[in-house]
Amino acid sequence: MTTKGWIIAGCSAALVCAAGALFFFSKGKQPVAFRTAPVTRGDLTVQVTATGSLNSFLTVQVGTQVSGTVARLFVDFNSRVKKGQVVALLDTMLLHAEVVDARASLLKAEAQLTLSAQNCTRTRALFAKGLVAQADLDAAISDSASTASTLGSARAALDRAKINLNYATIVSPITGVVINRNVDVGQTVAASFNTPTIFTIADDLTKMQVQASIDEADIGQAKVGQTGNFTVDAYPTRTFTGVVSQIRLQPTTVQNVVTYTVMIDVDNKDMALLPGMTANVTIDVQKAENVLMVPAAALKFVPPTGQGDKWKKRGPAAGDSSRAGRQWSGAARDTGVQAGRGGDTTQRRHGQWASAGAGDTAQRGHGQWKGQAGEDMGHVFVLVEGKPKFVRVKTGLSNGGFTAVEGDVQAGDQVIVGVLSNKAPAQTVPLTGGGPPGMGRRF
Repeated sequence: MTTKGWIIAGCSAALVCAAGALFFFSKGKQPVAFRTAPVTRGDLTVQVTATGSLNSFLTVQVGTQVSGTVARLFVDFNSRVKKGQVVALLDTMLLHAEVVDARASLLKAEAQLTLSAQNCTRTRALFAKGLVAQADLDAAISDSASTASTLGSARAALDRAKINLNYATIVSPITGVVINRNVDVGQTVAASFNTPTIFTIADDLTKMQVQASIDEADIGQAKVGQTGNFTVDAYPTRTFTGVVSQIRLQPTTVQNVVTYTVMIDVDNKDMALLPGMTANVTIDVQKAENVLMVPAAALKFVPPTGQGDKWKKRGPAAGDSSRAGRQWSGAARDTGVQAGRGGDTTQRRHGQWASAGAGDTAQRGHGQWKGQAGEDMGHVFVLVEGKPKFVRVKTGLSNGGFTAVEGDVQAGDQVIVGVLSNKAPAQTVPLTGGGPPGMGRRF
């Protein structure tokens, strides 16, 4: 290879090394990508979820008290009926025969009573003349009383036969809608041991109830008068609203899980809801109106840091002069965290922030700051001009996804909920618990 070739090869190698060094050293200088979410203002609601089924206020199973063959059916499924309306008729031939037999037995008992009464009268007359003994008179009186008792039984049997004949005509006990029919014409029903059901009638389907099963862990938050919203599979885009009317005290245990039945009254004027539908219920148990809200993840965010240009899991130690350490230290200075309440200094120890200043007893434990009066305190990091700013806030109502806060934050501020990987696009890093639009932005 000529001298010129060696020079060209050396220049090429130098360019390759320079490009590699530039890529290597510039890689660590990429800006940190934060996952953020906006502070919003609105109403925050805590809800209890459950499943249940829809039913009418009153459902009656119409049966028969006598056995027989179904002769006629006057209503069918979905038929509207009125109270006292005839809905079915059993065959009455045997029942008519029983009435005739009972009436004949009554006539026989009346004839026997007349005969025994006449016999008793004659025996009294003969006894007065001394022609019969006392025993004969006592027998005549006893026979007359026994015959009178037989007459009473015959009359009761006739009344019973007439009542059974009337039972063959089945009427509706309420005004409503037939939602089930269990028999057909010609079918024999037997009422020997229990009453067979012929129809099931619901009273008024324009007003219905949801029977929701609430877990024992949530039943303490449910109260009569609370609002309950629910959806059904038949109308997935529609939300129905009702009011809690009753909390039943009888528990139900299934596989060691205890639940209680909560009744929710629902208006069904358009007849969209049908009996038996499965309802996915949410009951509003607590509500805070017009409050500032941040995602729960913002209160749990712990700032990563590192040595040099890399991020590590531990916090910024005292004297950390790395870019990350300077950045978080600047955020602390912006909010006066290092000054505290009496010249105290704030340090991050074992992954938690703790204040140890004169007169300041607030400490962060289990992800919360506890103030002097027992107030729930927390902190968030607000992104200001691309830099995180430490802000202490007072926390309020939380529904698991969002928490109401008070402090030096405003609606629209971007709070940090995580750090994005430089190797993945922003939208590929999910945020647990969801959040409003605006999360996943890069700065």
